[in-house]
Amino acid sequence: MKPIGYWLNRADHAFTTHMDTMLAEFGLTRITWQVLNVVADTPDATDTDVHTVLAANADRATLDAVIVTTLTGDWTTRPEPGRIALTDHGRRRLAAATDAVAAFRAQSMHGITEDEYRTAVSVLERMTLNVETAAV
Repeated sequence: MKPIGYWLNRADHAFTTHMDTMLAEFGLTRITWQVLNVVADTPDATDTDVHTVLAANADRATLDAVIVTTLTGDWTTRPEPGRIALTDHGRRRLAAATDAVAAFRAQSMHGITEDEYRTAVSVLERMTLNVETAAV
């Protein structure tokens, strides 16, 4: 049996590769899609909100570059300095990708029950917190 770190790295790589390929038809990547979702889900979103929510997904420089991409692509706008909001174009782009993302999720869950999924997430969360809070 391979250790959990192996499977975590392999899963993240597989998810990113597959999602980047699948989302390319919408002009998105996995991280761009995630940024747009944070903006869509966060009233009065700020760059700090994006950084905070996605800190585990990408470093600050990557997130800043993706924010710029969403702004220059007219998917987001700056209603005021430091704030970021979806444009109508961004909402349409996010909505257009919804079915493809749902199909990806269904594919990734094939043969896995909801209980198994919840257990896996719970175990990974506890392991992560154990390591993050361990005295060094």
